[in-house]
This record gives sequence, structure tokens and C-alpha cells, in this order.
Amino acid sequence: MAADDAHDVVERMTTALAHRGPDGAGVVQAPSVTGGPLALLGHRRLAIIDLSERGAQPMVSPRRRVALSYNGEIYNYRALRRELERSGRTFESDSDTEVLLQGYEVWGPAVVDRLRGMFAFAIWDGDEEQLVVARDHFGIKPLYVYERPERILVASEVRALLASSLVPRHLDTGTLDAFLEYQTVPSPQTLIAGVRMLPAGHVGIAKPGRPIETRRYWDLLANRETSAASLPPDEARVELGRRLRESVALHLTSDVPVGAFLSGGIDSSAIVALVREAGIVPRTFTVSFPGTSFDEGPNARAIAQSLGAEHTEIPIALARVPEQIAAAVAALDHPSGDAVNSFLVSHAVRAAGLRVALSGVGGDELFGGYPYFRHLARLARAAGTWGRSPRAVKRLVGRTVALAGRGSPTARKAAALLETDGSVVAGARILRQMFSPAERRDLLGDTDSSFDADAELNSLRHAEQIDGLDLMSLVSYVDATTYMHDVLLRDTDQMSMHSALEVRVPLLDHRVAEFVMGLSDAQKGAGDVPKRALVESVPPLPPIALGRKRGFVLPFADWMRGELRGFCEAHLGPHGLAGRGILRAPAVSRLWADFLDGDPRTTWSRPWTLVALDAWIADNAVEVRS
Repeated sequence: MAADDAHDVVERMTTALAHRGPDGAGVVQAPSVTGGPLALLGHRRLAIIDLSERGAQPMVSPRRRVALSYNGEIYNYRALRRELERSGRTFESDSDTEVLLQGYEVWGPAVVDRLRGMFAFAIWDGDEEQLVVARDHFGIKPLYVYERPERILVASEVRALLASSLVPRHLDTGTLDAFLEYQTVPSPQTLIAGVRMLPAGHVGIAKPGRPIETRRYWDLLANRETSAASLPPDEARVELGRRLRESVALHLTSDVPVGAFLSGGIDSSAIVALVREAGIVPRTFTVSFPGTSFDEGPNARAIAQSLGAEHTEIPIALARVPEQIAAAVAALDHPSGDAVNSFLVSHAVRAAGLRVALSGVGGDELFGGYPYFRHLARLARAAGTWGRSPRAVKRLVGRTVALAGRGSPTARKAAALLETDGSVVAGARILRQMFSPAERRDLLGDTDSSFDADAELNSLRHAEQIDGLDLMSLVSYVDATTYMHDVLLRDTDQMSMHSALEVRVPLLDHRVAEFVMGLSDAQKGAGDVPKRALVESVPPLPPIALGRKRGFVLPFADWMRGELRGFCEAHLGPHGLAGRGILRAPAVSRLWADFLDGDPRTTWSRPWTLVALDAWIADNAVEVRS
């Protein structure tokens, strides 16, 4: 491809990402030793650190044939800069981008081992004639890859790859089964044929004409600090508190104001308390729905007042929410059944003038916030005993439970759990299931699946064999590497960045996580107060933050039978999903009819997941290959 044509391709890709970076744009042809292969990097800038042009990207080194485009923040860049300066390096900017670039020049791809932050980057090394890509420890920032023998394309969103016109808009029907099961497609696959995600905690290197070779540089279990379990309770609490304080301080690094999401729960309250303890008056934001049973406004208001925050409550009229939901669905870069909440909060905070906000994502997974964490020991004992029962007995009891519950989602999952081997991994997969195997067969017919569920399970099962790994850490690992990574973090990034809002997650600092994963269940408070380790390691929280959190739950069922009914039927009907030939039309129609009739077996989330899928297909002109 000629240089001018390649430049046009990258321009189209960056234009498709204009929402992520409204503060600047650039495309450069990266230099190389021989004058080839042709490498171009593009960037859309959301200016956070060093707002001057010196911090603009793509950034090209004046010392070597190296160019960088990256998304995210390196929170320890000042410490790395001091280390590089001691070795004789000088800097032209105050940006973390230049620190990453010079860090690569000194340490090569091993620079990832020194980074503390959220990032996805692409570096063209013209001296070695290689492309280096990497993604942060937890996969907070996405990186999608499309490879062919003659070219490699990488981007922060699938829509940018599609905008290149070099990536066919072909639906990978083999991943539909996984999408229906998990309401998303687990990494590294996507719904677009040939497009994959670079796995979290991985770095990849590609040479001309060769595919990307990846290596894992970090893993939540492999890098856990096993010595933490031997610490006396007081010492463990002090050390965890130290790391949390350090993480929050680093996450406040910015040349623009930093706010914080504040709900009525522990995670966001803990972050705000740590910001206040650092001597900074927190700027907190809550989306409220006045006069409704799910309004978090009063609780958040009380917590903000108790913690001395400068609080902004953003009321949203219920009458306007359905139209905003349609906008949220249109914003999806990769379909999900669980992204609307993130869109509403991010859109409101960005409209209030913020570019950066702290979030408590990760607290439930690391510190045992989900209700089932409090019953793990008892459940594990029961599951272990039951799992050794004869298969025929388990099948019989499971079917009896399903019949007794009249096929309700709860009864169906209970029945499926009774038929497993009693392992944590098998149980976690069922608990997160959207459509059951029977429902997926009904919707898909004989469609083959390209998603290897057994391989996914086997990749998690090794955790169950690790000596000395306590039960809470095992469940945390499963949750963090599946639901948190594939749904929560992906949704948070695509919905916040669509509003040009950078969301930072201090509880997922990898140095914090390594320590938490090394703690014993007793140190974490297994079966005790929710998230006891977190609560006791931060400044005192107001009692209202420690109560039962209701969660951000919107009345979707009512809207889908009312204001959103036409929107849903347009996407599920013969001119939508039912007419695309990828799902069986009678099954789609039956699902929608059952929902409208109030059938308890059909919760709103099932048809809504299909609505999101069809809206994404339509908005991106995705084609179904015959």
C-alpha cells in the first residue's frame, strides 16, 4: 500500500475515535532503518497530563527510530523519569508519554514490568523493525488487533478497525453462543471475524510478515504476595492501608481537575475518604433519580457531607432516560447487555465539566463484595460433598429442582449447579450465565461455536490446584478474569470514553491487588462484614456507607413494555434480529412475547441483550456471511 493511501486509512481510523480524544489528532509515518516496512501511527488526544503540544501524540523519538501512540495513564511516570534522568536522559515535556517512549528506548519491551497504571500502547521500533504492543495488568484499557500476512492493524475500539475499510464487517457467528451465555464475548475473541483483543497483562511483538508473538508479563495469581498471609492482622491492615493511600495519590496525578463517582456504597466512599485524608477536597458526583425507589442521591449526599466533599448531584428525569438509553446503545463499540448505567453516569459527569473521575470498580471482586462471598465456606463444603455424588443422582435432583421452580432463572441456575462437579469455576460460570444451554440451542439452532468453553474452564481450573490459595482469592481470580474484565471494565471504558471522560480505578492498582490476593480468608473477613479488609484499612466511613447497597438498578422492564417498546420491537422483529438469519426467528418472537406477558422465566435482561446485539449490528453495518 502506498504511503498516501495508508495515511488515509489511519486518518479514517482516528476520525472514528474522535469521541475518545477531542483535544487533538495526529498521524505520523514512523521511521525505519531500511525505509520499510511502512508503519503509520495515529492518535486522538484527551489532554490530561502536560496539556501543551509537547505532550501530543503520536510521539517520535529524536534519538532513535521509535514512535509511540498510547492510551491511558502511567501513574508512576515521575519516579520512572527520575530513574531515567539519573542515567543521563533529558526530557522535552512533562508528559508520561515521553517517559514511556524513553523507557522503551532504555529497557525495550521489558518497560511493561516497570509500569504502574492503565495503558494500551503501540510502539514502532524502526531500528529493530518491529511493532510492540502491550496492555495493562487488568486490561482496563482495550487493544484490538486485526492481523493478515501483509498488514497488522491495532486500535482502541473495534469501530476504528472497521473504519479502515481493510477489515471486513463480517459477523463471527461462531462467537454468538458465547455472547448469549455471557452477554459479551470473552476475550480474546470478538463478534467481528478476525478481530481479537490483546489479552490483559500481555505484551506482543510483530516482525514484518510474521504474526504477533505474545507473552504474559503479569498474572493476578502468579504475582500475588504469598507472604501477606503470614502477617499479623494489624500489620496486614496497615500495609493494605499504605498501598491504598499510595494508589489513590498516584491516581490523582493530573493537570486537570479529578472528580470521583460517589454512590451509596463502600468502594466509592473508601476512595473519597482517602482523597480527603490526603488533604484534597474531593469533588464527588452522583446521578440521582428523584422520587424513585432506586435513587442513590440521598445516601450519596449524606456520605459526601460526612466526608467533607464538594458534592454535585445530577438529577435525571425518568421521562428522558429512555431516549438516553437509545443513545447509550448507539455508543456501544462492542455489544453488551450491561452498559447503560456506565453511559448515564459518564455522560452526566462529563457534561458537568470533568475530564477525569475515580471509580470503585474492582472492589467487589478483590474484597469480596458480592453476596455469595459471605457464604463461600459453607457453599464450598456443600458443593464438594454433593459434587462427589453419582451423576445420575445429580441429574435427577437437578431436573426436579428445575421443575419445582417452573423453569425460573433462579431455579434453572440452581438445577445446573446441582449437576456440576462442585468446583468453583463451574459454579461461577453458571452464576454469570445469561441464557442457559437449552435456551441458546433454541435461539441458535445448529450453529457451530468457535468459542472453546472447555479451554476457558481449563485455563481457570489451574487456580483450584494451587497450594495455599484460599477460597476468597480463588473466587476473586475467577470473577476478575471473566465478568470484571469482559463486562465491567470493557463497558466502563467504552461508555466513559464515548463521552471523553477518563475513568480511573484505584482499587485495581496491581500493587494493591497483589497484596490483597496474598491475604488469607481470615484476614479478609470471610463470612463476616462485607469487604472488612477494605473498610478497616481506610479512614472511618460513615455508617450509611456500610449498610446494604441497593445498586444502580433502573426500571428496564417497565420501560421495555412502555416507552422503549417500539425501539425493542424494531430491533427484535422481522426487520431486525429475527430477520437477519443468525438466530431462529420463532425463538426470538417467543422470547419477546413471554417477556411482554410477564412470564417469570423471561427477565428483561434476556430480550434486552438481543436488542443491544441487533442495534450494534445495524449501527456498524455488520454483515452475516452465508
